[in-house]
Parts: sequence; structure tokens; C-alpha cells
Amino acid sequence: MSFSRECQDVIDRFIEMLWLEQGLSENTRMSYRCDLLRLAEWLMGRGRTLVDASREDLFSFLAVRMQKGAKGASSARMLSTLRKFYRYLLREGVVQEDPTLRIEHPKVGRLLPGAISEMEVEQLLAEPDASQPIEARDKVMLEVLYASGLRVSELVSLRLYQVNLRQGVLRVVGKGGKERLTPLGEQAVEQLEAYIKGVRPQLLAGREDGVLFPSMRGSEMTRQTFWHRIKLYASRSGISKNITPHTLRHAFATHLLNHGADLRVVQLLLGHSDLSTTQIYTHVAKARLQQLHSRHHPRS
Repeated sequence: MSFSRECQDVIDRFIEMLWLEQGLSENTRMSYRCDLLRLAEWLMGRGRTLVDASREDLFSFLAVRMQKGAKGASSARMLSTLRKFYRYLLREGVVQEDPTLRIEHPKVGRLLPGAISEMEVEQLLAEPDASQPIEARDKVMLEVLYASGLRVSELVSLRLYQVNLRQGVLRVVGKGGKERLTPLGEQAVEQLEAYIKGVRPQLLAGREDGVLFPSMRGSEMTRQTFWHRIKLYASRSGISKNITPHTLRHAFATHLLNHGADLRVVQLLLGHSDLSTTQIYTHVAKARLQQLHSRHHPRS
């Protein structure tokens, strides 16, 4: 659908602000853009624009989305996008009032993705054939992912200079360009060291690229490619659950808590800026405390 120049310009300026002032990633900015284009298209069908939309317009837009089956989490994310967008327009003097005021967030339950046991993780990590360069690379990627709890975008974008094998840490650039040091376990360090010396040069085949885990073309792998690789190994290992890169990130956090880690430590390791984001794991910590209480309290 063709949008007016004014519509395109106001979205472009907002997206540019997200990068300049907040350092949001390209994927996040793309999500904001898609949300705003959906709203612009809906408004256009009613003879309205993003700039002259009213509270009633936005409320109707969100209501129609939910009637068509949009989940509460999706609607909450859309409303967050609109709040940020219209606050920006208000700040810039493009609109005189914020039409998102007094529109309440839909109730959203904080759900933890499907759990995967420690035994299933071991099955998954053991599946790649280390005698094949591509699968040897994948094996190390899975090991690093589970050892560090990285986001998949952080994993595939890792560069060689971000690895410190002597100290056993990664210097990770997370959301908003924030850096954090992420420790690796002994097994991950050993496998990573062997991979860097042997398999990685084979994959690069003489190409000059600093990417830690190159694709078959010797360049940075896409998130989608790694997602498909995990699906392959989950299928081959007989794991019937829906396994994604995010599943291993959540397994990392859950298994740490099961073994007694503090929630705030897990927050730092995951790179969450707010503890409330990490609190989806609170039920894991509570279950662990109940087990310890039952096992050690004299009245239990």
C-alpha cells in the first residue's frame, strides 16, 4: 500500500531517533516500523493519518486486532510502540496531545517458554558430528549458547576479539549497545579454543573476516540459519519439544536457579536491564527454596 510522504517522513524520523538516542538494534527498529505501518494502513482506510489519529481511533485499532485473534502480549507490544511514537511526536510539536493516554495495557501473563531438562540439553549438545566442520561449529555454538545464556543475535554476531580464553569470558554487546562480560564454563572454553585453532580457519578458507562463527560462505550467519540448525539437531536427537535458540537461553537461566544461583546474578548474566524481566523465573527460584526447606528444616 502506498503511504503519503508525510506518513513516511514521520515514521522515518521516529525510527532514526530510536537509533540515535536509544541505540536500538535494526531488528527492534524494524518491529517498530512494521507496527506503525499496520496502524497507518488501518487509519488510511478510514480517511485518517498517524498525525491526526484520536484516542478513539487507536482504541478501535487495538480492539479490532484482538477480535481478529491478536494475543495479549502482541497487543501490549503494539501499545508500547504507539506510546513511544506519540510521545516522540508530542515532544517534537507534531501533535498537541498524546492519543495513547488513558488506553490501558491488556492483561498479559508472563509465561516461561517450554522447559527443557538438563538431560535433554545433554542430548542436544551431543548430537552434532564433530568430524564435520559445519557440525563441529554448530556443536561449539550450542555449547557457548548454553554456557552463557546469550541471545541468538548476540551469538551469531560474535567477533574473535570479543573472546578472552585465558579469562574464560566473552565481551558481549547486548540490547541498546550495552556491553557485559559473560563467563564461560570449562567445557565451553576448551571446545572454543580447539574450534578457533582448527575448524574456524577451515570455514573461512583464507577469507579475512573477524566473525567467530562463520557461515558456509565465510561471513556472519543469520539468526534464521542457526534456528534451522537447532531444529535439525533436536529432530535427530529425538527431542519432540519445540526447541529454539531462546529455549537454550531459558534453560541456562532455569538450570542456574535450580542449582542455587541468585536471581540478580541471573539478571546480570542474561543482560536484563530490569529485574522485573528476569522475574519470569521467580517460580523456579521458589520451587528450589521449597525443596531446600523440605530437605533441611527440622519440622519438614
